[in-house]
Amino acid sequence: MSICFSDLQCKEVICVSNGQRLGFVSDVHIDIPDGNICAIVVPGPCRILGVAGRHEDFIIPWSCIKKIGPDIVLVDAKPNDCRVPRKKLLG
Repeated sequence: MSICFSDLQCKEVICVSNGQRLGFVSDVHIDIPDGNICAIVVPGPCRILGVAGRHEDFIIPWSCIKKIGPDIVLVDAKPNDCRVPRKKLLG
């Protein structure tokens, strides 16, 4: 199976254990020497009306992905266990 990163970005990520919509894929973590995808990154939900930034990102290991469909990615991961604080931008 092969998929372009731009196609992956258009897919919504949904947790199969509770049906929670996590958001859309924004980035991937790749193991450079092997060229394998280690995890997908989904931005956390917006805070107060999107003005106060976002909550932590979801870093979902590739092993937790159960199915990639035409418009969704089904994952079997606990969302609270996958949260990682957002990195502050320098400047």
